[in-house]
Amino acid sequence: MGKGQDLYVKAKTLIPGGTMLLSKRPEMFLPDHWPSYFSKSKGCKVWDLDGKELIDMSIMGIGTNTLGYGNDEVDAAVMETIKSGNMSTLNCPEEVYLAEKLIEMNPWADMVRFARTGGEANSIAIRIARAASGKDNVAICGYHGWHDWYLSANHNGGDDLSSHLIPGLSPKGVPKNLKNSVFPFHYNNYEELLDIVENNNIGVIKMEVMRNFGPENNFLEKVRALATSKNIVLIFDECSSGFRETFGGIYQKFNVDPDMIMMGKTIGNGYALTAVVGSKAVMEAAQNTFISSTFWTERIGPTAALATLKVMERVKSWETITATGSKMQKGWQNLADTHKLDITISGIPAMTTYGFNSDHAAAYKTLITQNMLKKGFLASTHFYACTAHTDEHLDAYFDALDDVYATIAKCESQAQDIHSVLDGPVCHSGFKRLN
Repeated sequence: MGKGQDLYVKAKTLIPGGTMLLSKRPEMFLPDHWPSYFSKSKGCKVWDLDGKELIDMSIMGIGTNTLGYGNDEVDAAVMETIKSGNMSTLNCPEEVYLAEKLIEMNPWADMVRFARTGGEANSIAIRIARAASGKDNVAICGYHGWHDWYLSANHNGGDDLSSHLIPGLSPKGVPKNLKNSVFPFHYNNYEELLDIVENNNIGVIKMEVMRNFGPENNFLEKVRALATSKNIVLIFDECSSGFRETFGGIYQKFNVDPDMIMMGKTIGNGYALTAVVGSKAVMEAAQNTFISSTFWTERIGPTAALATLKVMERVKSWETITATGSKMQKGWQNLADTHKLDITISGIPAMTTYGFNSDHAAAYKTLITQNMLKKGFLASTHFYACTAHTDEHLDAYFDALDDVYATIAKCESQAQDIHSVLDGPVCHSGFKRLN
């Protein structure tokens, strides 16, 4: 037990759920043994509270830092802002400059609202879209945050959101009268969406453009045409997919424009900034409802975003991280083939994951995290690429992972019991109470 593990034991007595973000809970990685907290981060390296240096071959701040931790140029811009003052009675001009840049990047759009988190941006977009359409009901596909409007889908018939990233999300605390206001549909299932639209007075369609696989049979074109024909506001949630394969939204690859788009996560390279970008016809509805928050006016977020966009555009970061992610996917498959293990790889290359096709998949994932941590890596079965990841990092990672796969192969052939080589409990796969 190191300082981080000890501190997390205390945290669970002080913070409900232990952490602010489900995806950062130690139980999602390595219960009882995950270092939990960091003292420093730079490039693709993290130092724990005991000063141990670790290479982050995992989720890179939950996908926030495609330019690496502590990018010098972004941090320098932020430090200048801090010196000049982050907050005042007046507004910061950077929010206007950033709005101009985002509209330039999305020629179909005319107006922008800013927030600081993805859940906020999604809720802002829903409020505006409902106001613009004059209808309450929403069809959704994908993960869109924690707010009442989204979680209310689990009042409909149970765990309706289970196929949209996180299973087991309880709608307790969400008003039951929101039941049947949000209707999930499955990606690439146009007939399911059409049935929802035809029977539920839908005013908004909100969806991720892609997460684990791309559109088939002109799916996005059909969704766009349906939304247009029914006067439905079409929203693309690009909080995760944005800036991974294009300079902006991944929707650009498919030549289908939404009415609104959310940008988040990597837009500020670790600094808090999210944006709702949309057409004037939709966005002006924001003036007919109340959307306002004090800390949406602070200066660091827009400053960081402007600097991040400048660096991204110059170095073409999306090309680098896509190439790195593709190497990772090929490396996983090659290693699995070598050890005769059956895996399924999914996700876009820059934000990818895999799973073992085995009854012991969660235990194998736990073993990877456990043994790779001992070898100096933060690792699981996810990999979010950044420009600081080099071929040398990947080579060292696969050299270390080879031994772990060899152990998994023994367990899969029943020559060894997987639980005999685990130092603690198996990792969690969804939402669970901790205490």
